[in-house]
Formats: sequence, C-alpha cells, structure tokens
Amino acid sequence: MKTYTRLGAAASIFAVAAVTASPASAAGTAAGSTITNNVSVAYQVGGVSQTGLSASNSFTVDRKVNFTVAEDGSSTTTVSPGQLAAVTSFIVTNTSNAPLDFALAATNRVGGTAEHGGTDVFDVSNLRLYADTNNNGAYDSGTDVLITYLDQIAADASARVFVLADVPLGRSTNEVAGVRLTGTASEATAAGSLGAVVTQTAGANTAGVDTVFADTNVGGNTARDGIHFDEDDYTIFAAALTATKTSRVISDPLNGATNPKLIPGAVVEYCITVANGSGGAAAANVAISDTLPATTTYDASFGVKVNGTVTSGTCNADGAIVGAHASGVVSGTIPSIVAGDTRTVLFRVTIN
Repeated sequence: MKTYTRLGAAASIFAVAAVTASPASAAGTAAGSTITNNVSVAYQVGGVSQTGLSASNSFTVDRKVNFTVAEDGSSTTTVSPGQLAAVTSFIVTNTSNAPLDFALAATNRVGGTAEHGGTDVFDVSNLRLYADTNNNGAYDSGTDVLITYLDQIAADASARVFVLADVPLGRSTNEVAGVRLTGTASEATAAGSLGAVVTQTAGANTAGVDTVFADTNVGGNTARDGIHFDEDDYTIFAAALTATKTSRVISDPLNGATNPKLIPGAVVEYCITVANGSGGAAAANVAISDTLPATTTYDASFGVKVNGTVTSGTCNADGAIVGAHASGVVSGTIPSIVAGDTRTVLFRVTIN
C-alpha cells in the first residue's frame, strides 16, 4: 500500500533528506512491516529562508516465502539388515521474512542414483518423523517428539527433523535405500496446529500483504512452488555367511583307521563350516544346531569342538570343547566370525 503527500510551491534553492528502514535480517524485512520515507525541502526567496515543505511515502512489505530442506551431514547412514529405528536427519530452515508452519512427509526414493552414490534398490519401512526436542543433534528415544509438521518456525530459524525407518532382513552389503523429506510451506496461524498450505498471490500488487514464492530448483526441486525436499540414504553393512556340512569316516570295526568304510560301528566325523565373505560386517554369536540322524549315536568321548579353523579345505580339530549335546541335538556358538574368515563346529557319531 502506498500513500503520498504533495510537495508545496516551486523552490529556488532546496535540499532533500531521506529516512530509510533499519537494517534487515538475512530473511529480509519482516512481512507486514511499514516502510516510511520522508523528504523535506528547504528554500529561500530573496535571500530569506522560507517555511520548509515535507512529504512522506509509506508501503507495506509483502511476504517472501522461501525455505530449504537439507540433509544434516554429508554421508550415508550405515545400517544392518533387520535394524529397527535407523536414524537419518534433516535441517529445515525458514529463510522467509515471516514465520511459517511446515507440513512434512518422509517417503522412499523410487530407484535411480541415491544421494551418496550407488543405486536405490530397496525400501525401508515404518517411516516416521521426530523433532530434535532438546536440540542436541542426536535422536533421543523418549525425549524427541513424534511429529507430522513443524510449528511456528520464525524467520531465519531452523529445526532439525529425524527420519526413523526399519530396515528389512535379507539385504546385502552396499545395497542402498534412499529416503526423501519434503516440506510444504503452511500458514503459521495458531500455535499447536498446522495452518493451511500457503498460496501465492496472483496478479498485480495489492494494498495488503501479498505472498511471493522464492524457493529454488536446487537439487531437483521445482522453483517457486512453496515445496522443498532433500534426500539421504541408508547403506547396508552386513555379514555374508555361508554354511557347509561335510563328513569323513574315521574308523570302522573291521579295518580300524586303515581304509575305513561306512559300515555299522564306523566312526564318522562331521564338520560344519561357516564362512563370512570379505568386505562386510563381522557376524556375532553364530549359533549352530544340528539334529543327529536316528541311525547314529553321538560320540561323547570326542565332544563338540567349536570355533575351529580350516586349512586348505580340511577342518582342523583345534576348536574348544565348549559345545553341547542333548536329546539328539548338537549345538555350539561361535562368538564372532570376521569378514573373510571361516570357523567350524566339529563332532563325531557312530553308525548304529
């Protein structure tokens, strides 16, 4: 809105002084502010100073809607298959010259190259959003609050939003799931509730506070639509286990250990090998359970040797006798198998 004051009679000698607005913040002068500019005119007639003149102009600052949604950090989030509540975070910054609410939505990326390289090949589930309530930069279960929007974000202010998601089982190392957080500018009409989606003023400048969208197309966004998004991703770091079970005859009642055969009374050694592929995560607490055939009898004198090694494909009898046998089931737990390593469970039975 503009107002005018007409100047007085023509002047022979004059001087002009202007009053400008105070310095603005990074977001600019607040929407709805009135900017007034005053001018004064001094003059003389016949060498005598005359009564000065003045004029004033005022207008109301319109609302410039601009904001960004940006990944908090610059790297992928490493996760394990089956991990629950895996966290990534974003920063929503209001660079408008007025407070705003922001409706929020977290979604899976649909294929293509993920934010930090690699191809998006799977989806996470149970996406939900939390506000960084205590503003410490880390998700705190029981403290940070579940949200669907940001409430009353002041001009030049930012808020951190955590995206939590559940990772499916059965994924392999270096597989990637991309996620997107989208914000939509909304009216900050009342604290504690999400305002209506902001709309841009159409047509010419009006007497009131008009709204102009100023968001950009950076990062694949659409310019000047009042919506902004950014992406992050989860990258799997998993163990790649393979299990193999082999057997060899140790002795029989007729031939002893010389060229033994698999006849009743023969002693058979079973070796269960578990290998972890290179380049992945260590596997912990690898629990092995083996139900013996009814036509065999467990050899208690040999025991169950756990966490042994393999040399040139042959199982060594170097594991610790810490396994167990109960009700026809042999069991043992290997504490850890690092990437690129192979560990064994070894035991013997007699053919009935």
